[in-house]
Amino acid sequence: MANYEIRPLQLRILEILKAIDSVCKEHNLRYYIWAGTMLGAVRHKGFIPWDDDMDICMPRPDYDAFMANAKEWLPKPFEANCMENNEQYPVAFGKVSDASTTLIEREHYDHLGGIYVDVFPIDGVPSSSLARRWVCFKYWTCDKLLYFVNRDPFKHGRDATSYIVRFIQRLFTKRGLQRRLHDMRVKYEYDKSRYVLDYDDGYKGIINKDILGTPTPVEFEGVMLNGVEKADEYLSTKYGDYMTIPDGDHQRQHNFFYLDYNLPYKDYNDRRSFIKH
Repeated sequence: MANYEIRPLQLRILEILKAIDSVCKEHNLRYYIWAGTMLGAVRHKGFIPWDDDMDICMPRPDYDAFMANAKEWLPKPFEANCMENNEQYPVAFGKVSDASTTLIEREHYDHLGGIYVDVFPIDGVPSSSLARRWVCFKYWTCDKLLYFVNRDPFKHGRDATSYIVRFIQRLFTKRGLQRRLHDMRVKYEYDKSRYVLDYDDGYKGIINKDILGTPTPVEFEGVMLNGVEKADEYLSTKYGDYMTIPDGDHQRQHNFFYLDYNLPYKDYNDRRSFIKH
């Protein structure tokens, strides 16, 4: 279980999502609460009690517009980061963060920011099942390489894996892998594709675009946010019997390495040994 109180974190994260919701409505951008956040809305009318993050997704055209203009559109202290607007950003999906806070998600991973909402771009995939499997495999391989490029090579000590990770870090660059991942994702246009995918969800995450449908108001912690139109079909596909609450062994949390609500992350003195200053 997490070593911090979940509820205060949930309420701070909710403020970020309310700001995103306001921006998207003002600029006519599509977004959907997604994954565990959508499940929480349906099953709990808010957060899953043990959940310590929020997920939304955006169709690629809306995601690109949001990320390109977020610096102007988002109120302070919120900021949006993604690999398209930040060469140092380590993952293939975006985050909207509260820059007045500090959060380190994992001790051995090179990313420092504030508490956040994950923003997943949704892209088209090929019509052929075999082609979909191939692009998902290529994406997974490239994404795994990006993870190793950003990871402390000595996470598990100076064993054989550390030499493999260091070899990968010499062979590939963060920016080069970012470009490969981006090019894979945007090859199939969202609005021209029948099937779509959050590529970070893998092959099992492929859904008919009609399931997303039109962003549909759903109550979440007393606030009306945009949800998936065919919520039951989406949640059943992703989780099976989604109304049954899992036992404690299957209640997933991040258990973040470091969390500070009062310190802007840019003022944090990051002394982790593998971080390049």
